[in-house]
Amino acid sequence: MPAAGTGEWPFHGLDIPALAAGGWRPVPFSEFVLKIHGRCNLACDYCYVYEGADQSWRDRPAAMPDAVLDAAAARVAEHARAHALTRVAVVLHGGEPLLAGRAAVAAAVARFRAAMPPSCEVEAGVQTNGVLLTDAMLAMLDEHDVGVSVSLDGDREGHDRHRLRANGRGSHAEVMRGLNRLAGSYRRLYRGLLCTVDLGNDPIRTYEALLETGPPRIDFLLPHGTWTAPPPRRPVDGGGTPYADWLIAVFDRWYGAPRKETGVRLFEEIMNVLLGGQSRSENVGLSPVAMLVVDTDGTLQQVDSLKTSYAGAPETGLTVFDHPLDDALWHPGVVARQIGRAALPGTCAACAVRDVCGGGAYAHRYRTGRGYLNPSVYCPDLKKLIGHIGRTVQRDLALAGPAAGR
Repeated sequence: MPAAGTGEWPFHGLDIPALAAGGWRPVPFSEFVLKIHGRCNLACDYCYVYEGADQSWRDRPAAMPDAVLDAAAARVAEHARAHALTRVAVVLHGGEPLLAGRAAVAAAVARFRAAMPPSCEVEAGVQTNGVLLTDAMLAMLDEHDVGVSVSLDGDREGHDRHRLRANGRGSHAEVMRGLNRLAGSYRRLYRGLLCTVDLGNDPIRTYEALLETGPPRIDFLLPHGTWTAPPPRRPVDGGGTPYADWLIAVFDRWYGAPRKETGVRLFEEIMNVLLGGQSRSENVGLSPVAMLVVDTDGTLQQVDSLKTSYAGAPETGLTVFDHPLDDALWHPGVVARQIGRAALPGTCAACAVRDVCGGGAYAHRYRTGRGYLNPSVYCPDLKKLIGHIGRTVQRDLALAGPAAGR
């Protein structure tokens, strides 16, 4: 019996030799997610790593060994030289990456910067739950110029509904202590907040709670789900648009503010593509995705939100020890994220917002038996949200008149 997923698109039905024969070539990787620690100090009930269909974290090292770090740095440097890259982003991730400790985090960043060719800049960042943002940790991150993004789901009630300690205690107070330190003396490191949408939370109260520390950007994330395992309260029969309604309330509050309070990545990327720009987000538009994950054991993986699809979904079968990163560029799952419209099902072809939506987040397209050749399980929500933003922007451009085009 074939392994899960191997008989489904893109493993079955995507003709990569034909693409290559027709002149298509992949875009080199420029963002690398390092799982420097594979465990977490929270037990969030929606976590795709620990609560998803893929439980491979149990069999991997808790922390990334030095040998994996060195091999990963060498492979990224090799890739940068081969493709004459002038900049790469290295994101420290987990689990909770700061569990690795200050020395290990500092060493990881230093290893990558030392390995890169002089012509290639390393932009280092960390995605954290914020609990371990002590003064000592922030001083180290400041010394090594590591940007910090923090997960926060709104006010205390909204955040603590899901983002809990293993003993059931909420984490909001600890996260806010860390955030206040970051937003104070270390503000130059503050990159923004990630907030997972919860329909049980009031959208305006959530947004305004997120503004308290003056984040430069907020990224609203739709809860991970598929056609096989739908997200909370997302009807799979196409009825209703609960997530669009929630996000539209936030958009109107954000867009209608008398001054810009923060950036909101989802809204800005939709507006950018509507106005003819290229998407810089893997969740919007048709721009090629150029990101690769290195797990604690050195395996090379696709975006790890695919863990919600089925066990082994993110795997490429490659490692930093045995394979150059160019090998991963030709993996069917990576190719599917780089070929734009060719990766969309026929149902998307005539959709008016196809090129803005881009099919939605890849992980949200999965259906057992068909793989990822489907529209997003959030399709009705995405249509409504994009339509609302488009009409709002068109109205304001019309009111501005010819001067808007100058």
